Amino acid sequence: MSTVHEETTTRAIRGMTQVLDLYDRLSSATDDRSRARIIADAFAELEQRYPHLTDLATRTNLSETELRLKKEIEEVRAELKATELKLTREIEQVRVELKATELKLTKEIEQVRNQTEQVRAELKATELKLTKEIEQVRNQTEQVRTELKATELKLTREIEEVRAELKATELKLTKEIEEVRAELKATELKLTKEIEQVRNQTEQVRADLSVQIEKTRINILKWTFIFWATQFAAIMAILLRFWS
Repeated sequence: MSTVHEETTTRAIRGMTQVLDLYDRLSSATDDRSRARIIADAFAELEQRYPHLTDLATRTNLSETELRLKKEIEEVRAELKATELKLTREIEQVRVELKATELKLTKEIEQVRNQTEQVRAELKATELKLTKEIEQVRNQTEQVRTELKATELKLTREIEEVRAELKATELKLTKEIEEVRAELKATELKLTKEIEQVRNQTEQVRADLSVQIEKTRINILKWTFIFWATQFAAIMAILLRFWS
């Protein structure tokens, strides 16, 4: 049922469209001949779509069809007019809303412009302040550069003086080192000679000590022999006295 209803609705819409098209062509026709030609073309199209209507088409039917078409066209015109009035009202409402929105946006834009001007003024004041501060910093930087340049020149001179002093001190120390080296070499030679003499004296003392030690050893042996001989004689005397 829904399919049949949809087909019927589709056909009705197509028929309405064709009726409107036919009405527009008839309205735009300049004479009766043109209108007749348009009607003939419309019937030819109807014959192609509905072949069974060829036997029923008469002048009376044509008049009735024309009247029915006119009524339908008038109804469509009334509907179009009502739709046009409705659209006109809606357009008016939209215009009013657009006008209110435009006023609102205009006020907001004006506020934004005022805020923008204020921000621009603040930015300009800030820019001037920063420009002054930058100028002060530049002047201070130039002053510092001048002081640094003067300090650098002073330090360069002091460094040159220190280098000269270091060079003089280096030369003096070199001479003193050479003198110390010469003195050390002379002292070394002197000590070498003294060490050689001490060595010779040590060898002589060693030889003398060896002789003295040999003499002492001989004397000890001699006195030891005498001691033991005396002891032996005393023991023998004691034994002889004991035996007798």
